[in-house]
Amino acid sequence: MTSVIALGGNALIRPGERGTAAEQRANLRATCAALRPLLADGELVVTHGNGPQVGNELVRQERAADEVPPLPLYLAVAQTQAEIGALIESELAAVADRPVVCVLTHVSVDEDDPAFERPTKPVGPFYAEEQARALESERGWTVAHDAGRGWRRVVPSPEPLEIVELEAVRT
Repeated sequence: MTSVIALGGNALIRPGERGTAAEQRANLRATCAALRPLLADGELVVTHGNGPQVGNELVRQERAADEVPPLPLYLAVAQTQAEIGALIESELAAVADRPVVCVLTHVSVDEDDPAFERPTKPVGPFYAEEQARALESERGWTVAHDAGRGWRRVVPSPEPLEIVELEAVRT
């Protein structure tokens, strides 16, 4: 049997945490320990979100833009996926009695997807409305109120059409 577990990006960063690598590792250590019984039942696939992490990465890149060129969104997403995958792999390997591997995947989307015109995916830290509006004006961001928790930057989230590496994952 194959079990699929999906971890949201917010599951890696708990309320009140900054999202340091040490905090995320500790949170994943507890999560992976809880997943151990599923490893005995067969195959386990862990997938994850990365909204807070990619938002933080975009902030880092904007602040360093005078010294190093910032990455486009899709590469910032890939970078944070790889970082989270490496953390999951190391913490899951610590409780698994078999090899564990992180697989980075790419998703194809339609370049004409209307989501590119209407960003809705919250990323990064929460801001007070006044600060969010200032960042929107200064940096050209789109911001939105996020579930009563504050204001966040929002980015496009187009409909996925295909996982490019699906056949490789199946084999």
